[in-house]
Amino acid sequence: MAKTQIFLIGATGYIGGQVLSRFLKHPIAKDAEITCLVRSAEKAPKFSQLGANVKGVVGSTADTDLLTKLASEADILISCADADDVPATQAFLAGLKQRHEKTGSVPILIHTSGTGVLTDNAAGKYATDIIYFDDNVQQIESLKPTQPHRDVDLLIVDADKQGYVKTHIILPSTIYGIASSPVVDLGLQNPHSIQIPGLIKASLDRGQGGMVGEGKNLWPNVHIDDIADLYIVLYDAIITGKAGHGREGFYFGTNGEHKLYDVGQAVAQALYDSGKGKSPDPTTFSEEEIQKYFGSAYLGSNSRCKAVRSRAIGWKPAYTTEDMLKSIKIENFFRILHRIERLNFSKLGEFKSGYGRISQNGNDDTQKLV
Repeated sequence: MAKTQIFLIGATGYIGGQVLSRFLKHPIAKDAEITCLVRSAEKAPKFSQLGANVKGVVGSTADTDLLTKLASEADILISCADADDVPATQAFLAGLKQRHEKTGSVPILIHTSGTGVLTDNAAGKYATDIIYFDDNVQQIESLKPTQPHRDVDLLIVDADKQGYVKTHIILPSTIYGIASSPVVDLGLQNPHSIQIPGLIKASLDRGQGGMVGEGKNLWPNVHIDDIADLYIVLYDAIITGKAGHGREGFYFGTNGEHKLYDVGQAVAQALYDSGKGKSPDPTTFSEEEIQKYFGSAYLGSNSRCKAVRSRAIGWKPAYTTEDMLKSIKIENFFRILHRIERLNFSKLGEFKSGYGRISQNGNDDTQKLV
């Protein structure tokens, strides 16, 4: 019997590497061949060390002809790269359509978007009462096409409507935690997120923990291990016919929410305790600082949601907001100082909507945002 062909985009990234590790432990691995798109010609051959059925192909999401070709050979495509890359999305959808036309089969797409699609312009001034539910089709369809990630999400839903692919969209929230996996051990995967480390980097530079506005805005959060588990739970639900797809195929990845003030306060306290901050309480970033460090007031937006559909298919996240706030003191401050020193403010200025532009095909110097 022919092996299942899996094509993974973003395997060296924070999310993609963790998802790859989960699939390597899944029973499907023994009957599958996994192809990973990798920018680095040095890293690509090392993917075979993960198993005889794993290979790296050198390329990027800008190589649209290559994306189309690799997608046309896939039974399952998992996209964990740029959530706002329309040309790349069009390219791999074209490949999946070719797959359908050639074989008559309907390939599976699991795409990574983000809860940045739900954001507003609160600028830290208030907490919204609007909460989105991933099982509420009408509510999700009410999102404006100009919202972050929405143009890509709509392309994917339309492809499902055309019938040549079954599409599923996972929307992670603020992801935290240090990734640990064989992919990390081989030096192939970036183990860190960038949102909270980016806030730490900015706070270090100004000598004080900060926030946008009054920090009253709310965001959901999820641990890297929990979000990686969602991809496996979703895959299992897909193959057993229990997963919605297309317009009914949105899956939020969240297990709690936090105020930006609380994150800023945890950062401020960690800086103060280490002698690198003036006060244990966060202060408001000036407009000049917002532009310097982030490029916009996105960190002051609201994004609220409930993972009803995700839980209905069996997802059971374990980590909570309390774990996230504790991790700022333990992981994201002391253990990644060496990492955030490599971040520069030109990259932090690429913050767009939480998840997207700063990540380019899982490059090891960038990572997924929400």
